[in-house]
Amino acid sequence: MTPKSKLINALRKIRSEGDFDASKIPTLSNEEQELLKDLKNNGLLEEALLYAESIDTDENWKELKEKINVGEKSFAINWKTIFQYAAVFFCVISLGYLFQFKNGKQTKSEIPSDAIQLVLENGDVQILSPSGKQQIIKKNGEVIASQKDNQINYHSGKAINKLAYNEIKIPYGKTFKIQLSDGTSVNLNAGSSLKYPVQFIKGYKREVVLEGEAFFDVAKDKVHPFIVKTRGVNVKVLGTKFNVSSYREDMDINTVLMEGSVSLSEAANSDQKVMLVPGEKGSWSSQKKDIAVEQVDTRFYTEWINGEIVFRKTAFRDIIIKLERAYNVTIENNREDILDKKFNASFNKNIESIDKVLETMSKIQGFTYTKEGRLIKIN
Repeated sequence: MTPKSKLINALRKIRSEGDFDASKIPTLSNEEQELLKDLKNNGLLEEALLYAESIDTDENWKELKEKINVGEKSFAINWKTIFQYAAVFFCVISLGYLFQFKNGKQTKSEIPSDAIQLVLENGDVQILSPSGKQQIIKKNGEVIASQKDNQINYHSGKAINKLAYNEIKIPYGKTFKIQLSDGTSVNLNAGSSLKYPVQFIKGYKREVVLEGEAFFDVAKDKVHPFIVKTRGVNVKVLGTKFNVSSYREDMDINTVLMEGSVSLSEAANSDQKVMLVPGEKGSWSSQKKDIAVEQVDTRFYTEWINGEIVFRKTAFRDIIIKLERAYNVTIENNREDILDKKFNASFNKNIESIDKVLETMSKIQGFTYTKEGRLIKIN
C-alpha cells in the first residue's frame, strides 16, 4: 500500500458515522499520524477532511485510491495532486462545493443560489445541507461545531483571547437554526444572514450582526450583555426571547418581545433608548429615524418558525415580497390596481405549495397567474 492510499485509509478511520472524530487520531498508527501531520504542514488538512466527507461509499474510496496510484513511480507525496483527484469526485457525486488549487491559491467554484453557506474565519465557504450531518473543523484539526440536519451547534471549547467570526447565509425558501457557544439559540428565516463569534470571550459583550429575520432565545448572563446589531438599531439584552426583522428592502426594523426585556437604541445615537416589555413591538423607521412602540399579538411575528406565513391587514405588495422569500420564487405583478389592497390570511409553507396559496388569493381578488419554473406572472 502506497503512502497516498494509506492517507485515504487514515481519513476513513477518523470518520465516525459520517462525522470526523478528532479523538480517534491517537488510535492511528505512527505512520498514519505522520501522513496527517505532513498534510497539516502543507496547509491542506481542512480541505482533506472536506473532500473525505464527500466520499461515502466503498466504491468511491476504491476508485479514488486507484486514481491516485495510477502511474506512481515513487513514494514522494504530492498532496495537491491527491486533492485535485478528490475534487473530481467531489464534483461528480454533486456534494458540497469544489475546491481547486492553482498556483498555490485556493479558489471556489460557483456556489448555487439556493445553498446554505457557512463562511469560515479564513474566508472559506462550506455548504450545509438541511439533511446533512458533519463537523466544522478548523485547519488545526479542532472541532468548533457540529451540524445535524437543520441545526448547527457551536462548542464552548478551551478559553481563547481573540474573537474569530463565522457567518451563515440562508437563501430564500429555507430556514436554519444555530446554537451559539454560550447556549443562545437562533432561528434564522429565509433570506437572512448572521455573523457571530465562534466562541464568546469572558469580559466582552456578546455581539452578533443580523441581516434579515431571526428569533433569539438568549442564554442568561448578567455580566455579558447580548447585542444584536442591525442596519440602524442595536438590540441589547441579558437573557430573553425576541424576534428581530431587518430585511434591507423593508422600511422599518421590527423587534417583538416575548419574554424578559430588551433595550432598543439607534445605532448612530446610543443615547436614544427605548425599553420593551413582553407583548410589545418596537419599530425603527429608516425615514423618521425614531422608534415607535405598540402592543401586538406576538404569535403573528413568530409563527414563521413553524412554517406559518401570517398576513394581517397586509398590502399585496408586501405579500409578494414575503412569498418570494418563503418559497424561493420570483413574482412579476401586472396588476397595479391590487398592490395596495390588504389581506388577512394564514398559510403553512410546509403543507401548502405556492400554487395553493396563489390559487386561494386569486379567487379573492379575481386575478389569474402563470407559472414557469420559479417565475410567476400575475395578470
